[in-house]
Amino acid sequence: MSPLGNIIRKHSINFHCYADDTQLYLSMEPDENNQLIKLQACLQDIKAWMSHNFLLLNSDKTEVIVFGPKNIRDMMSNHIVTLDGISLASSTTARNLGVIFDQDLSFKSHIKQISRTAFFHLRNIAKIRSILSQSDAEKLVHAFVTSRLDYCNSLLSGCPSNSLKSLQLIQNAAARVLTGTSKRDHISPSLASLHWLPIKFRIEFKTLLLTYKALNGQAPSYIEDLIAPYHPSRPLRSQNAGLLVVPRISKSRMGGRAFSYQAPLLWNQLPVQIREADTLSTFKSKLKTFLFNKAYS
Repeated sequence: MSPLGNIIRKHSINFHCYADDTQLYLSMEPDENNQLIKLQACLQDIKAWMSHNFLLLNSDKTEVIVFGPKNIRDMMSNHIVTLDGISLASSTTARNLGVIFDQDLSFKSHIKQISRTAFFHLRNIAKIRSILSQSDAEKLVHAFVTSRLDYCNSLLSGCPSNSLKSLQLIQNAAARVLTGTSKRDHISPSLASLHWLPIKFRIEFKTLLLTYKALNGQAPSYIEDLIAPYHPSRPLRSQNAGLLVVPRISKSRMGGRAFSYQAPLLWNQLPVQIREADTLSTFKSKLKTFLFNKAYS
């Protein structure tokens, strides 16, 4: 499949190739119809190349999704991409590496799917909890529940609390199953006894961990390019504090959800001794202690 990349690059379209999936993506203004024409031409060349190599480009399995404000998405619906004469209608959701993306990037569909699956496994674990040791029960919860709560959770950075509430309810229920806590009892002591960070702080932990890696050459270049060290225009005490530039955003357009905004915002709130950690393991240890104290102080 490697020659496929040369065809896509010829049309100046960005892409990701996976084992059994190829994604094309481009950014455009509402009135840039030439971008859709370029995408159409790229699809035709891909189809021709696949036919030449005895492969089939299945129109039924080809999805198109448009991200952006609803009024602009409605304008785009008048310029539907076609393949083999079949109109490729815009999908409301699309799965990408196990994460469900919706057109508003609210991740509500993704959170619903996590909740549905996690509660299914948690109910099954609860049925056999009485015959499990504490350590075995924790292993099952981590394998079937916590792993789903943590998977790609940095995408939820900046989400409103009401969106994260259902994920927190899952974690609370898992803690009750493990500790035998009654529904009438407050859950925070149980979470603290298990050394679990609440959902909001788990998301912050993942975002800050990715930021540390980006600053120390341990992250992909496209992540490193999203953050920039802060250099004051005149000598200040903060110039050697390891701060990052917090960009100006338009909150009305959900700019506050972007990694380029959330990462420096959270990073600058960390104590200097955590930002200056010399190894990744030291940073993780200090960061968890800091967030744990912040969550349960």
